[in-house]
Amino acid sequence: MYSETPDIIPFASPFKSELLTPAQLGILQAGTLRLLDEVGVHLPSRPALEILSGHGARVDMDTQTVRIPPDLVQKAMSTAPRSFVLGGRDERFDLLLDGSCSYLCTDGTGVHVVDLETRKVRPSRKEDVALMARVCDALPLVSFYWPPVSAQDCGPTAPLHQCHAGLTNTLKHVRGGMTVWPRLAPYVVEMATAVAGSGEALRRRPPICANFCTIAPLAHDGHSVDVALTYAEAGIPISFMAMPTMGSTAPATPLGALVVGDAEVVSGMVLVQLAHPGAPVFHSIIVSLMDPRTGGYIGEVPVPVTMMAVQLAHAWQVPSLGGGGVASDAPDIGWQSGMEAGLGAALIPLCGGEISGYLGLVGGSMILYPEQIILDYEICHNAYDLLHGFQFDDSDMALGVIADVGPRSHYLRQKHTRQHIRDFRLSQLLRQKGPDGNWRDPREVALEEFKRISDTHHPRPLPKEVLAELDRILASAEREAQRGE
Repeated sequence: MYSETPDIIPFASPFKSELLTPAQLGILQAGTLRLLDEVGVHLPSRPALEILSGHGARVDMDTQTVRIPPDLVQKAMSTAPRSFVLGGRDERFDLLLDGSCSYLCTDGTGVHVVDLETRKVRPSRKEDVALMARVCDALPLVSFYWPPVSAQDCGPTAPLHQCHAGLTNTLKHVRGGMTVWPRLAPYVVEMATAVAGSGEALRRRPPICANFCTIAPLAHDGHSVDVALTYAEAGIPISFMAMPTMGSTAPATPLGALVVGDAEVVSGMVLVQLAHPGAPVFHSIIVSLMDPRTGGYIGEVPVPVTMMAVQLAHAWQVPSLGGGGVASDAPDIGWQSGMEAGLGAALIPLCGGEISGYLGLVGGSMILYPEQIILDYEICHNAYDLLHGFQFDDSDMALGVIADVGPRSHYLRQKHTRQHIRDFRLSQLLRQKGPDGNWRDPREVALEEFKRISDTHHPRPLPKEVLAELDRILASAEREAQRGE
């Protein structure tokens, strides 16, 4: 028996905020164009350098540095689509990235799990990726499954196993493409094609997308760009994600970090557009800060750089992966994680990124507590309830009921009260009493809810022939990996 997957709930809001003016965005873009033209980016991939050189970029093969003229950047970016679809298993789970709403995603990709039974920290495994996919499949506000943890028990083919665990355990769109050995990338394409049904269906409604992190400052990973070209050729959407850290890998100012990250991301998108014009790409910059007291990492920066990053993506006329998010630097669940999640959830509608949220991890996106996804989900649902807008008509004022009750009385006996008192969505985690009559800890209730979903929710499986084909592809990839790099 399988469980019905509920319809997703997009986060649309009338409260979107534009922090930067068009003129200010133009200044930032001009800074990016200047960096790409005068400083360049390191790109250690001969195929990529040859593509860029063939279109007029200035390439130094010895240093593997490429400088891209502004007119070439603009020409390439003009072919990138402003909107496209990320496909779900069924069309009701498709995500249209056109700026009309935000779709919430899980955070990725951590390496530690607090075991559901022992409650001890251990390395994450493929079974954790699969379990989280099932749990997220049951949560309507989660529209996009990014594996929160990694399949560390699967060796060099871990990214393929993460893709497999996602595709077989949720009907929602899966971030199933990552950096692998370039010769393993075609197996990811095969898996996506098997689930989509055909190469043409893959291009129309891709069931997976891919993400590639750049290397700050101003560099790319060679394998990543080679794999990105393989995915783009097949029609798999790609995001390039820059993660500049102010003070170490980026200037110690928000705008300096933002423009460095933008140059990295835009150079990747330009490469893809020159190789495969019209390939779906989206933009992502996550700015962090070097702690001046310890040299450590601070992911939650108290400046509105996330909002600026989304606006910059839209200025380039591509969708954004970013904006408000509930991920936390806290090492454990507590006051810090709650504060950062609450502020991040409120920013989701204000920023207006097409993909945002980052639910489920703490410790700088490294640690998965099972109950965290439920706690984050509840915080995001509260933000949705408050900020997705409000419609009313004259009947909502209940003027007749007010007149009937009059002064100095009450509404307890009114039929109107019985009809509407349960209209409010009350948190399933708060105001819960235990058998002893005492209020229960919301974290305890969240863990109980996680266990309930993990025990009872089993999404509709893929057809048997598709499952068999995925197993065959994985086995072939394993044999390829065993032959060594």
